[in-house]
Amino acid sequence: MKEAGQKNKIILGCAYAARAPFAANPEKSRGRLFAEPASRTRSAFQRDRDRVIHANAFRRLKHKTQVFIAEEGDHYRTRLTHTIEVSQIARALARSLRLDEDLAEAIALAHDFGHTPFGHTGEDALNLVMQPFGGFDHNAQTLRIVTLLEHRYAAFDGLNLTWESLEGLVKHNGPLAGRHSKAGAVNPYIAAFNAKWDLHLADFAGLEAQCAAIADDIAYNAHDIDDGLRAGLINFAQLDRLELTGRLGRQVRQLYPGLDAPRRSYELVRRQITGMVEDVIEEACRRLEEAAPPDIEAIYKASQPFVVFSAVMAAQEKELKSFLYKNLYHNERLLAGRAQAENILKDLFAYYMENLQALPKEWQNRIIAEQKDDAGSSRARIIADFIAGMTDNYALNSYESLFDRKVNLA
Repeated sequence: MKEAGQKNKIILGCAYAARAPFAANPEKSRGRLFAEPASRTRSAFQRDRDRVIHANAFRRLKHKTQVFIAEEGDHYRTRLTHTIEVSQIARALARSLRLDEDLAEAIALAHDFGHTPFGHTGEDALNLVMQPFGGFDHNAQTLRIVTLLEHRYAAFDGLNLTWESLEGLVKHNGPLAGRHSKAGAVNPYIAAFNAKWDLHLADFAGLEAQCAAIADDIAYNAHDIDDGLRAGLINFAQLDRLELTGRLGRQVRQLYPGLDAPRRSYELVRRQITGMVEDVIEEACRRLEEAAPPDIEAIYKASQPFVVFSAVMAAQEKELKSFLYKNLYHNERLLAGRAQAENILKDLFAYYMENLQALPKEWQNRIIAEQKDDAGSSRARIIADFIAGMTDNYALNSYESLFDRKVNLA
């Protein structure tokens, strides 16, 4: 495809256009696990998006850590603001590729439901204590939330999302089985649900889910730079040594010499997001034109994903990620607070396992109703559900109340 053609596709993609033949079509949805009458005013995927937004799990994202614990400052991203940024980028990609924007948005808004308090540190802690009981994985936990743990409807547990939303949530990072899978063994809950309703775990997800997945990468690569600069854990001199941010940084300095640091950061991040989004659109258009998939089934059965970075951008993004892991995520200042956070969740888990009466009555009743074995796995899984659903503040308050200790993670 010629460069001019690529640019035209991006420009045309900004306007509303007819749905592509390989897009998900709500009128041809595979439906819901529990049959419901169709809405008179919303498509099936609009309805999924709305159910996600009204879920308790969505509101709890407001007080869950992305990278910086909320009490460190009001302007750092939380899991909720990150999710909103992912959703915005996913919709932009979906519109440019003539996909279903509502489905892309629904998957983007729900993709982090399963995250614990204190970010990936919390997940690591829960996974460790849950090893005797099948481990803990935030993607599987997202599926548990939307199919079991949300109790908003009288007729069913969960949100009863469409098949397309569920398969997108489960496989947005790629197939979980078969020759194209990069994952290990399929999580037990995903496997059990798949036995009930086949999500085709060996296939690729639809393009809307692929948009949500790469939007996640684009969002956190950009906003973690912004937050890292704000916190003083990384600096512009370091970013100048990277291929992507160095090139963009030079553009900013040439156009706006003497720009103050906050605006310089915003301008860099803005240009980075734009560059990555346009790169993905161009590469996806190139792959789709080359493969010419006639329908969505061809997307599912493809041998590779379509919504990806170009080879050049992928190399630059890999370099940036490596830099962020070394200099931001593993920064000594952050690691000190994370060690405390990890111990908090481990201690809470151990305490609740030994003292069921310390749980809210509703959760005690779930354990009583579900405990069917002698190994404690049902008890452990429900306690993990409870702890994973906590916000940072709720986990801290619970810990301080149960152990009579004050904690400062900042």
